Amino acid sequence: MLAERLRAARQARFVGRTAEKEVFRSALLSPELPFHLLHIYGPGGVGKTTLVQEYKAIAQQHNFPAIYLDARNIEPVPEAFLTSLRQAMNIAPADSFHEAMTPYSRYVILFDTCENLAPLDDWLREVFLPQLSENALVVMSGRTPPSPAWRADPGWQSLMYILPLRNLAPDDSLDYLARRNIPASQHRAVLGFTHGHPLALSLVADVFAQREDVAFEPEQVPNIVKTLLEQFVQKVPGPAHRAALEACALVRLTTESLLAEMLSVLDAHELFNWLNSLSFIETGPEGIFPHDLAREALATDVRWRNPEWYAELHKRARKHYFDRFQQSAGASQPRILTDYIYLHRDNPLVKPFFEWQTGGNILADVMQPGDVPLLTQMVHQLEGAESARLASYWFARQPDGVLVMRDGKRQPLGFVMLLALHHTTADDVAVDPAVRAAKAYLQNHTPLRTGESATLFRFWMTADDYQGVSPVQSQIFVNMVRHYLSTPGLAFTFLPCHDPDFWLMAFSYADLTRLPQVDFTVGERPYGIYGHDWRIVPPLAWLELLGQREVNTAPNATPPPPVEQMIVLSENDFADAVQAALKDFVRPDALLANPLLRSRLVMERKGLNASETERVSILRQLLRDAADSLQGSPRELKFFRPLYHTYIQPAPTQEQAAELLDLPFSSFRRHLKSGIERVTAILWLQEIGSPEVTK
Repeated sequence: MLAERLRAARQARFVGRTAEKEVFRSALLSPELPFHLLHIYGPGGVGKTTLVQEYKAIAQQHNFPAIYLDARNIEPVPEAFLTSLRQAMNIAPADSFHEAMTPYSRYVILFDTCENLAPLDDWLREVFLPQLSENALVVMSGRTPPSPAWRADPGWQSLMYILPLRNLAPDDSLDYLARRNIPASQHRAVLGFTHGHPLALSLVADVFAQREDVAFEPEQVPNIVKTLLEQFVQKVPGPAHRAALEACALVRLTTESLLAEMLSVLDAHELFNWLNSLSFIETGPEGIFPHDLAREALATDVRWRNPEWYAELHKRARKHYFDRFQQSAGASQPRILTDYIYLHRDNPLVKPFFEWQTGGNILADVMQPGDVPLLTQMVHQLEGAESARLASYWFARQPDGVLVMRDGKRQPLGFVMLLALHHTTADDVAVDPAVRAAKAYLQNHTPLRTGESATLFRFWMTADDYQGVSPVQSQIFVNMVRHYLSTPGLAFTFLPCHDPDFWLMAFSYADLTRLPQVDFTVGERPYGIYGHDWRIVPPLAWLELLGQREVNTAPNATPPPPVEQMIVLSENDFADAVQAALKDFVRPDALLANPLLRSRLVMERKGLNASETERVSILRQLLRDAADSLQGSPRELKFFRPLYHTYIQPAPTQEQAAELLDLPFSSFRRHLKSGIERVTAILWLQEIGSPEVTK
């Protein structure tokens, strides 16, 4: 019969669910049923119906009657429900249901799509199910878990088994792909998108069956995404709810405040609660998040369908995280940066190099004296005796620069050393070839200016994976980014790698430049160096650049406009430029030639792609703010007045300005010079990133 062939074909493709099948089988074959209701729930397409059909087959294999009903075909009223059940059991309306089941020592009733039976929830719990005989095993399958009334009922607490259904395990997913003859070379890409979701695996397999030699890319098969979305999101109340779903898919964790900011609404409470009610949304201690496949399907859909909206959501999320980072301190900063970096998870140049499921149980902590032997041994094991000797040297010289990654028991999992090059001596340079090479590069190419600093990430490694991709390595990178964003006056960073070619794509994406002239060797082990000049592309501009790179990997995205290069002025050149800008303050057209327009001071305020008009306006405001700040001190007020009447609201001549202030001209000139110096000093400290202004 055709039914037998269909059953055989289905079973041939059934994989996994060993634990779920054993729960049912052991209960079915027990002398006394351990529970009478098995409640299965999970998101659309996760395989609930397939599992319920497998339960039916198991029952039939053991010669137990198994009645299957799909609630999609049942009107949710008691009379219609009972009529459908009688029809499925082939019982006449006048016959007794209980008498029909009397000959059997055990029987199974399986209800699928039970979310459609919500109006019957109380009746099923209090009337229908209690009337069944003690040899009845009922399976209810749907998208939602049992309502609170089921869980609160003391009777059903002991007679009900709740079984949440998740995606297939990786080994089971690979088994399925092999059964469907999917090329092994495509397994990683397929699993990366489907995350073991049964319907997604089936849909992708169908694509390969229809198109041989295809390289799987979700954006190229939008019908898959459309089908999955129909499973996850059957009823969306309106456009705002759809936007909330898309925002939730983009970020790692969604909170009510983040949702409000991403959607530009004052109150996101109703939308947040709606999201939290969906079957494929999970709740964590820090927010809500969609199941992996739902996230992939939603993000892929909005990125393909509306790249402009995707870019806008991305921009709003970046702003939220950066604002939170600036307002926070301590242990919360790495978590915020992890959320920020998560926005780049879909970039093919970044995705393979970061552990996106990195756990919150990894703690970044300062080095303690008891860590030194363990870390030294770690370096010895992974890099050799000579590197271990240098590590011991630096642990003693700059212990505050060592950041240790610890597990929940506070044991070291790895570490990174942030070596302050600007604090090294001639003896240090003689000892360590890495320091020697980095300092020589700075001296010959980008000398540090007064108040600036440079960092060499001298050692970074994990105990288990050295410099390979892992959760610990990813947390090391997060703390490197934290250093970029929170270190005043940071001018340059150097990042050495034992295998620089492996990291080329990821580091190039992160705007780190390969510097072969800084490569060094310790013992017989070579290291390649990447570097970044934070004066040319400072932290805020760097974040904007990465955001543009991520957004513009979207299909059909418009390439970003060319970015104008920043310039790094020496302190003397900077002072000359400030004086020239003051002289041209009332002539904006003349300011167009001032080099300050391409300095960090100006370009970081508005972004790398700011227009000349915007940058002129910023420069004039910076000059005015610096001059106005002198009015806050009685000692410096006398410097402000000559500045004001010479440059801000200039008198026809300096002599007339001196007369206006009732000052001898020599005193006027002296006060004006001091005012220029103070304004220059204030702006210079802003240029190099210092948080303090000299008084």
